[in-house]
Amino acid sequence: MRKKNELKKKISVAILCGGPSLERGISLNSARSVLDHLGSQGVDIIPIYFNEKKKPYKISTAQLYSNTPSDFDFKLNKSAKELSNSKLAAILKKVTIVFPCIHGSFGEDGEIQSFLEKNKIPFIGSSAKSCKMAFDKCKANVHIRKLGFYTPNSIVVKITDTNKEVIRKVKEFWKNESITRAIVKPASGGSSIGVFSVNSIEGAVKSVKNLFSRRIDTRIVIEPFMEGQEFTVIMLANKLNIPVAILPTEIEVEYSKNQFFDFRKKYLPTRQVSYYCPPRFSNQIIEKIQIEAEQLFSIFGMRDFARFDGFLLPDGNIWFSDFNPISGMEQNSFLFQQSSRIGFSHQDFFRYIINNACRNRGISSLVENVFISKDIDLKRKPVAVLFGGQTAEKQVSLMSGTNVWLKLRGSKIYKPFPYLLDKKGVVWELPYTYTLNHTVEEIVENARNAQKDIARLFFLIEKTRIKLRLSNNDTTENFFIPKKHSFSQILQKYPFIFLALHGGIGENGTLQKILEERKIKFNGSCSITSKLCMDKWETNEEIAKAKIKGVSVAQHVLFKIKDVPQNIDNDLTDAHWRMLRERLSTKTIIAKPRGDGCSAGVVRLFNKKDLSTYISLIKNRILTAEPHTFTAQINAIDMPEGRLQDIIFESFIETDKLKAREGNISYTPKSGYVEMTVGVVEENGRIKALSPSITVAEMTILSVEEKFQGGTGVNITPPPSEIISKKNLQRVKSLVETVAKKVGISGYARIDIFAHVKTGSIKVIEINTLPGLTPSTVIFHQALAEPHPLFPTKFLELLIKNKGY
Repeated sequence: MRKKNELKKKISVAILCGGPSLERGISLNSARSVLDHLGSQGVDIIPIYFNEKKKPYKISTAQLYSNTPSDFDFKLNKSAKELSNSKLAAILKKVTIVFPCIHGSFGEDGEIQSFLEKNKIPFIGSSAKSCKMAFDKCKANVHIRKLGFYTPNSIVVKITDTNKEVIRKVKEFWKNESITRAIVKPASGGSSIGVFSVNSIEGAVKSVKNLFSRRIDTRIVIEPFMEGQEFTVIMLANKLNIPVAILPTEIEVEYSKNQFFDFRKKYLPTRQVSYYCPPRFSNQIIEKIQIEAEQLFSIFGMRDFARFDGFLLPDGNIWFSDFNPISGMEQNSFLFQQSSRIGFSHQDFFRYIINNACRNRGISSLVENVFISKDIDLKRKPVAVLFGGQTAEKQVSLMSGTNVWLKLRGSKIYKPFPYLLDKKGVVWELPYTYTLNHTVEEIVENARNAQKDIARLFFLIEKTRIKLRLSNNDTTENFFIPKKHSFSQILQKYPFIFLALHGGIGENGTLQKILEERKIKFNGSCSITSKLCMDKWETNEEIAKAKIKGVSVAQHVLFKIKDVPQNIDNDLTDAHWRMLRERLSTKTIIAKPRGDGCSAGVVRLFNKKDLSTYISLIKNRILTAEPHTFTAQINAIDMPEGRLQDIIFESFIETDKLKAREGNISYTPKSGYVEMTVGVVEENGRIKALSPSITVAEMTILSVEEKFQGGTGVNITPPPSEIISKKNLQRVKSLVETVAKKVGISGYARIDIFAHVKTGSIKVIEINTLPGLTPSTVIFHQALAEPHPLFPTKFLELLIKNKGY
């Protein structure tokens, strides 16, 4: 225990992240949030990363901006320092306090906490004993059932059980509980990874075998599928160490077709799930959830914070199904959505729990509330950050806009204000808490109902604030009713508009032209270039016509949507498929909308059935292609929204095979091409290519998850010299710069290409004039990989400064 009279000094926090579980990518997101929002308050951050084998490394803060640990696992031996347990303990003993941000096994099951306790190192969060008791789903349910809390019956299948024993256990459970659907999940796993919804005995047995074969756990829990109203609630200990449940969030999921609240729905904004905070329960039910959650927090002996998941069942019972000692802390997670409801900013929340933890562990050093001085604040230039829109990429735009706004809040040059553009063209000025909502639709619904909900909200919020014993200094974000504006009104108020829109009027030159006419500065390229690059067909044609040596595009064919019949019969489909394969000289074909964002509606077609399905989805304006709609499609694909678009068909480019597994990159040459994405940035009037990234797709084309969802998708930055020589990589960068200049890029952009590793020649896929700026997007990694690294806030400041503002 540290002495209470130790001298006041600058606080230092060691973040522990990574680990062996499949949630290691989410751990990186959580660690990044801690860095962003504590680092901006003058706290020294020391990141410690554990690889899949639980070996610790001291890494740079820049590596926390990677999309997944696989982005840097393979180069840890060169870029970081492996630590023995004694060296790790020595480093951790020098910091003020340790913040474990490891989700799943090793981080939440008590193992890392045991190490810290053994070495007498103070840390944030629950003790090893509490974690061990709460995290094991089976043991936790048995324990709370004995104390009178409701839990459904369940069974545990062990890896040592024979196949016959597994089948017998499952059959008996199915018969005894009279069920038609069940949930199969690891006993000691996270709340969404490795979780299966099954509707047969055979499906349950298959899922058990799958989990055991992947070594996700040695014990598997099978429980009845509960069709109640799902909720999650964040727990905080107040200054007297008394547990307080914040406002729960109701989770509305479409449960048909074996769907449930899975990893994709939890971490990527989607129309397939809706959140309500506070929930659509009576105040009495909300209070019952809060009281029971507070009792369970005490029963498990938990500390500081946690997240509990559960169900309100049709018979009125409340079942707490999962106890998460370390809640996910990605930028718009439940933790920040709920804490912002009671006035916490991200910085406020971290300051609150760290100071509480320090006081309770006898540490006198506290995180000060660091305000930007009034003098500096008055000099900060106002920036309206505009996001949302009506395209298929509006949810990615929300992530980009929220991230830009939060990052620029720490700027001493610019002062950002968040604005949402809805599908009707209304611009909403948003309070802090609404900006963290999961989807554009939720924000709009909350904004419209804010006045009606204010009385109930005020009552629930004030009750929680009193229980937490919050002072005015603890929280900095005051709620206000969202204000409706026209776009024209926003332009009268701000000399700079930061466009965080993707696709549609935000990227096709429409808004750029309006801003140019009004002489208002904005990020990105001019209206002419924006219009050109948004039209994928015209971009291809322009690059092909330029005849730049070493630059080409894939062979391409345009289908005018007006010429395509509503329903194509077999003979016509067969004729179209034969024609496309002949003209494109390829066995499989890439289909994409002519004028949408970089992920919407991009599908690989393997056969004429895929072609017929694709055209049918476009013509009938189907917004989502569910998994397995197309051959070899495992994730849902968002299709274009709005007006019908022409379709571009391109030859599929076979690439060399790359896989990132267990800290290694395996590379198998095939065609000589690898897929790359390259950010370009204007500096002193010159367009410069950043360090390219090799993009490693799980399937055949990059999904929206791999591009924008933190913790998903591998980007290798910069490409290893074992794959492409420095000379050829330099040629790639030079050719990208030439292409950018040819189409008139200014400010910044991202260009997706196929690069030939033996020659450095490139095939251009597309040019994004307003690339994604989500927390883990690749352009940030590339800016950090430069000889003079640019951290995200500085990078965003450069994008604005480039425009003379």
